[in-house]
Amino acid sequence: MWLQWSYNKTNMIAVIQRVTEASVRIDGEIKGAISQGFLILLGITHLDTQEDTEWLSRKIIGLRVFSDSEGKMNLDLLATEGSILLISQFTLHASTKKGNRPSFLEAAKPEVAIPLYQSMITQLESDLGKTIQTGEFGADMKVSLLNDGPVTIIIDSKNRI
Repeated sequence: MWLQWSYNKTNMIAVIQRVTEASVRIDGEIKGAISQGFLILLGITHLDTQEDTEWLSRKIIGLRVFSDSEGKMNLDLLATEGSILLISQFTLHASTKKGNRPSFLEAAKPEVAIPLYQSMITQLESDLGKTIQTGEFGADMKVSLLNDGPVTIIIDSKNRI
């Protein structure tokens, strides 16, 4: 399964990191910051749709990766009242098959990616029931985080079975 994903990057990808804190800076200024919750790096391709954002948002919000009173990963973001910091990251779709300079041909162009990124923000806020923090699409961002666990999960929007 991993090999299939690593060679077929024509899908929306979310890298979700459980964090105790995370922030993003643009031009030295903090644009977004959270305490406990998820830092999500989102890669969008030219084949992604609104359906992908809806499915992926529900999957992310429902991830049971926070500890319950017995120390087991049984709680989701809603149960812990966690937050989200969402960062667009086209480099998740880098192809390194040829040479050493990555190709980003599978990453969606801004005219496709920006509306889907905005849709993901809206969907996550709706599913979470509160405002999320974000970076800025296309900006040079400096992301800081304290990964909790560490717990890092990769979800592929086309891998639903």
